[in-house]
Amino acid sequence: MTQNSDRILERMMALHPKIIDLTLDRMLRLLDALGNPQNNLPPVIHIAGTNGKGSTQAMIRAGLEAAGKTVHAYTSPHLARFHERIRLAGELITEEHLSEVLDECYAANGGENITYFEITTCAALLAFSRTKADYTLLEVGLGGRLDATNVIADPVATVITPVDLDHQQFLGDTLPQIAGEKAGIIKRRVPCIVGPQQEAGLEVIEAVAARNMAPLSVFGQHWHASREAGRMVYQDEQGLLDLPLPNLPGVHQVQNAGGAIATLRALGFDALACEGAVTGAQWPARMQRLKHGPLVEAAGQAELWLDGGHNPAAGHALAAVLDELPKVPTYLVCGMLNTKDITGYLAPLAPHVAALHAVSIPDEAATLPAEVTARAAREAGMVAFEEVDVAAAVSKIVGQTPQARILICGSLYLAGNILKHNR
Repeated sequence: MTQNSDRILERMMALHPKIIDLTLDRMLRLLDALGNPQNNLPPVIHIAGTNGKGSTQAMIRAGLEAAGKTVHAYTSPHLARFHERIRLAGELITEEHLSEVLDECYAANGGENITYFEITTCAALLAFSRTKADYTLLEVGLGGRLDATNVIADPVATVITPVDLDHQQFLGDTLPQIAGEKAGIIKRRVPCIVGPQQEAGLEVIEAVAARNMAPLSVFGQHWHASREAGRMVYQDEQGLLDLPLPNLPGVHQVQNAGGAIATLRALGFDALACEGAVTGAQWPARMQRLKHGPLVEAAGQAELWLDGGHNPAAGHALAAVLDELPKVPTYLVCGMLNTKDITGYLAPLAPHVAALHAVSIPDEAATLPAEVTARAAREAGMVAFEEVDVAAAVSKIVGQTPQARILICGSLYLAGNILKHNR
């Protein structure tokens, strides 16, 4: 059955012809019409970056909740349901509450031009302003400087996770340009926690912070996080923490966890919160082992994994995870958008897989056709096949290798489609 919020969201899609149009003017107009709810939020932690934003946010939230705090959280895109974007005091927003704030924003907008992301971000901020909590976590949608979330004048902290090339058509063609857009969330005299960065990007972030007199806490300078003897070791000027490895798999998650811990420490939280950050975080479609649903049943004895990474840095991170897993014949079922660097994503994965089965992403106009993905995989040195859908790919793989590892990957949109039917 179609929910009322789905119908409202469909109406909102028609309010502006362009999906992405970076400016803050429309946001500020509508927020003013709503009474400026962004000025009445619990203390805000604002998170930008190319990779690791969602995982870092999830770990910060887990740490705050381990310390007994209630937390609002805003993230995008959603995977299976829009409600996933808005978490009120720890719980996903209800259908009734979502419909209420969407309707209110739609009415207040008065038919003016506004993008879908902008008006739904206003709805999230409105809901946050009316629900009591201790902290608000805001994840940037795209970029930072002109992102719809960048309307908070005085956050308690900002966080910049690793910056890399992505969305060049909106953010610029070079790493310094993209880093400059991400650094746009830095606010005057507000602490900024910075994850691992390439030197060209870090120089830009440091320059923006200096202009804003914002104290920086930078990976490799002010804090360190590494894996040692099956544990995670974190160190900063406050001392050393010996912690369990993050429950989100991958060496890159150790660094994301470090950024979360640095944020918690900057806000005065203790080792209990830091341990909660690494042990309590849940984040779907980041090397998630699927355990329920028709695809899992069809896979039989095979392992079924899901990952939504989609750029070259994500490909390298995924390759590192595969390199550390037990050696099992590994097959990719891959679908990507036509806006992504498919060659850059697939190249690091090629040495780790037996074959790639390419699919088109269902119901997604911007999908790369399966034949294009398969051709790119062959050019990257993989054996590749085209399939009509994920189910057909899984069936073919397990028919030949019953105890395979199957990784469905390449897009959050593909991941969302899988999770809708396999939760």
